[in-house]
Amino acid sequence: MLEEKFLEGKGTLITGGASGFGRGIALAYAERGADVVLVDINEELLEETSNKIEKETGQRVIPIICDVSKSDEVQQMAKQAFSELDNIYILNTNAGVGLSFGKDITRIDEERFDKTLNINLKGQWLVAKALSRKMKKQDFTLLAGKIICTASIAGMIVDAGIPAYSISKVGVIALMQLLARSLAPKITVNSISPGYHVTGIYDNREDIMKMTMDEGHVKTPLNRMGTVEDVVNTSLFLASPLSNFMTGHNIPCDGGIAEVGVPAYYFKSDI
Repeated sequence: MLEEKFLEGKGTLITGGASGFGRGIALAYAERGADVVLVDINEELLEETSNKIEKETGQRVIPIICDVSKSDEVQQMAKQAFSELDNIYILNTNAGVGLSFGKDITRIDEERFDKTLNINLKGQWLVAKALSRKMKKQDFTLLAGKIICTASIAGMIVDAGIPAYSISKVGVIALMQLLARSLAPKITVNSISPGYHVTGIYDNREDIMKMTMDEGHVKTPLNRMGTVEDVVNTSLFLASPLSNFMTGHNIPCDGGIAEVGVPAYYFKSDI
């Protein structure tokens, strides 16, 4: 059985923490007793989410503005995080973007391709690299810390309608496995691969929401879209002692699409 405050005394850091999965994960960690370093590039949302978490949980929240694709900013962020908290036991590399919907691999422009990979893949590598060395030196029972990467089923079943995103998430899964090998036995590293979830990716994109939800292009064995809470619960499992003997695993949270073989939606090329 888990203690209600199993993260008490353990610092946590979530990138992309101001909205979507990151916001939900940060709130859940704080509810379990963790102080939170909240990292995002959106200053307004960062302040709003930080205030919400502090008010609802009473835990300390340290908001840091950072572009995870830029090495100098990541280095400064890591330095500030460790100066504010005694430890970072849980690192959740969640920051990401979804660009170029409906563009096949031969039609994406170089700027969008670079931005997608720089944030989704390079950004996770930079953050893990910047924090893991100090995390390895932390003195906890059994483990020194845990890293949880946000991947995607688009990295498991490559989606021709979101090619740059798929490439970046294939890379995240490989990065996770390499980090797991490199940081063992002190730090466990695992990833979560969400499927089709109602998050900010659909904001102001009524065309995508309509095709995804109304026209039945996504059909999971569980017959629904995923929620932020579904991913939060998976993250809590990986952050908890229940997963202490797991490392190098990619866990789909997708309603069964990747596992059962139900075809995922391929975005139309005319969006």
